[in-house]
Order: sequence, then structure tokens, then C-alpha cells
Amino acid sequence: MDGNEGLAVLEVENASPKNGETYCKSCGKIINKQAVVCPHCGVQNGKLKTDSKERSKLVAALLAIFLGTLGIHKFYLGKIGMGILYIIFSWTIIPSIVSVIEGIIYLSMKQEKFDQKYNSY
Repeated sequence: MDGNEGLAVLEVENASPKNGETYCKSCGKIINKQAVVCPHCGVQNGKLKTDSKERSKLVAALLAIFLGTLGIHKFYLGKIGMGILYIIFSWTIIPSIVSVIEGIIYLSMKQEKFDQKYNSY
């Protein structure tokens, strides 16, 4: 064994991630940016992509403002129980008022906050 082998190992350990690579959040080794699970330690590093589509903030707001009395926006956002509650009380004016306010809230909400609340699977 010559002295250069240890140097080569040291260079690999101190390598920086190239384009398309990042560090594992747990073990710190270099992994592919698209890796959901680290191949070295097995810890989850990213979100698992699903076939479901992301919910749109604008669509949710428009549904709330125009069809909110029936709770259509709640069904769209995956809140089935709340949607049913809106239908039950649709004969009153309460869902109409609340849904217009919710529509305005959706429009004024930052995209990151909306995604965190309604697009995190």
C-alpha cells in the first residue's frame, strides 16, 4: 500500500456535490437530488411523488366565492366532512358568507403557505 491510496479516499470523502447532487440530511453523504431515500443510510430525504395533481390556489378561491354555499371548494381541497357540512347548512346564509371570506383568504395567502396546508401529501 502506497501513500496515495489514503489520499484518494480523503478526496472522495471531501468531494462537493456536483450538479444534480446534494447531501443526505441524515448521514451527510452525497446523493442524487431526486433520491427520496438515501441509499447509504435509508433515511427519507424528499417527498414521494404521487400521481395526484396539486391543488390550485386560484381554483380554490373561485370555487369558494362562486360555489361556496354548497362547499364545492372544501371537496376540491380534500375536506370532505366540511363539504358535507356546508351542504347540510346550505339553506342558511352562513356557508355563503363564510365561503366568500375563505375565498378572499385563499387569494391573499402566500403560495408556500397554501401548498403547505393543502398540497402536502
